[in-house]
Amino acid sequence: QVRLVESGGGLVQAGGSLRLSCKASTNIFSFGALGWYRQVQGKERELIAYITMHDTNYVDSLKGRLSISRNGAENTVYLQMSSLKTEDTAVYYCNTRPHIRHLWGQGTQVTVSS
Repeated sequence: QVRLVESGGGLVQAGGSLRLSCKASTNIFSFGALGWYRQVQGKERELIAYITMHDTNYVDSLKGRLSISRNGAENTVYLQMSSLKTEDTAVYYCNTRPHIRHLWGQGTQVTVSS
């Protein structure tokens, strides 16, 4: 059974940085595209970045503050976040793009304090 496990979240001060990791139980290149999503409390889950074989893509509102990358040898996709703001507080998930329902994991909580 394919699984995606997120990690790397935590409590960080505004202006700080975090790197999130998404470890896959299978070859990440078997996915067409892998993405990072986030869910702010009370709001819908949204796709914020994804990576394909050829490029990376970011939601306009977060461009410049995110960097998605992957390590094929470790079957891991990363999300580097910088200049964090309190409004970035959310649970962050990885999944394919478009998402596959049974691949949603527990996510990793990011809390940005002022």
